[in-house]
Amino acid sequence: MSAAWIADARAFSSYLDPLAPGGVIGLDTEFMRRDTFYAKLALVQVAAEGRCALVDPVAFDCAGGLRQAVAGRLCVMHSASEDMDALAPLLDAEPLLFDTQIAAAMCGLGFGLSYQRLVALLLDTDIPKDETRSDWLKRPLSAAQLAYAEQDVAHLHELHAMLDARLRERDRLEWHAQDCARLARRSRRDAGDPQPQRGLRGAAAWPRPQQALLRRIALWREATARRMDKPRPWLLDDPAMLSLAQQPPASPDELFQRTRGLRALRSAPRAELFDVLRAPLMPDEIEETAPIPPAPFGAAKAAVTAMKLAADAIALELDVPAGLLCPRRALEEYVVTRDWPEALAGWRREVLEPVLAAKLPG
Repeated sequence: MSAAWIADARAFSSYLDPLAPGGVIGLDTEFMRRDTFYAKLALVQVAAEGRCALVDPVAFDCAGGLRQAVAGRLCVMHSASEDMDALAPLLDAEPLLFDTQIAAAMCGLGFGLSYQRLVALLLDTDIPKDETRSDWLKRPLSAAQLAYAEQDVAHLHELHAMLDARLRERDRLEWHAQDCARLARRSRRDAGDPQPQRGLRGAAAWPRPQQALLRRIALWREATARRMDKPRPWLLDDPAMLSLAQQPPASPDELFQRTRGLRALRSAPRAELFDVLRAPLMPDEIEETAPIPPAPFGAAKAAVTAMKLAADAIALELDVPAGLLCPRRALEEYVVTRDWPEALAGWRREVLEPVLAAKLPG
């Protein structure tokens, strides 16, 4: 292995200090998320100026070094969403991100390409795939794990140079920058979705007070899952939330009987949940609850189909994957609410809205 193994802050500083200010740095992470809300960061791979380092966050607090590493530098990552979630608690600001998977899609190379596939496609190099599901928290890591981890950043600079040139040729740098900034910004959202009930379409026909109670339960689940560091469904799965909002339990014992088997809903959080369920709904709480958009039907459903065909035609003309340009779920939201979806903000709005707005049903 040629990468440096870094297990203390002094060694990390020795790696970082010679790096010139600014420039480009390659980043990747390995993490585990089996029984927790937050990802357990197990390894951080860094590549800069021809040198790779494998940083061990299990051995020391590497937050200060990571902040130094990304400050003022372009961070090149592949499919960075989950990695950014794992790194966000250690960073004090959104990094300037270049996501090679997004760039590849905007360059017409394919949607959702894996790192291994992109390296093979652009660099004609095969890299190992067989350590993806390793236990990265165990120590010591095997030679195969170390080699795999190093390869995950070893080619990022080459990929960045090639994809950056292609983005420039296609005049897509601004599009790519918008998508990367949104991805980095999303990872910094500490409180989750403020209107989580909108994803539960089964309650779209419910009265507003009942939707407000569902929102209250979902917000409690989010906050409690974060506080306890447990997966959301371990506290309450979606069917349980819908059931409790539709018919709140009359007693703590009834709540216990209806939520048996939810492994993180123990005595203390169950008692807290019962209080949440029984507290009166205030008018401002109902007013603040965004209505759950129903699934489109009739003329609205036909409009979604027409919009999707039009969006797919635009994607073909632009030579970008249809899934990258315009997911169907965003069109369904647009048709039902008549509000332009956040998922289609920025450059997508510029290319889509003039065509799609004309297809809204009368």
